[in-house]
Amino acid sequence: MIGVDDSVVSEHADHHRMVLDNLVRMINRIGDFYAAYPDRAEALAGIAEHVRKFWEPRMRRQLYAHLDGPAAGEGLSDLVRQAALERRDELLPPG
Repeated sequence: MIGVDDSVVSEHADHHRMVLDNLVRMINRIGDFYAAYPDRAEALAGIAEHVRKFWEPRMRRQLYAHLDGPAAGEGLSDLVRQAALERRDELLPPG
């Protein structure tokens, strides 16, 4: 970037990574809770319902940007990844 100190760019990238790491950690904890359910379909629905009810649209957009971006959802558990992909239409806010 022209006229922007490299340390500012690096600081922004570090902040973005911390936010993303926190989102991945939070949703994996939700997934860990629902992983104990004996019925996988019920677990997937529970994860999706929790995210829909309690995550603001900005957070859900960040989740899908992570899934669809170059990292391809790196760090997400298989259960969380499946729930997010199967419930995309319900969870991904417009815009």
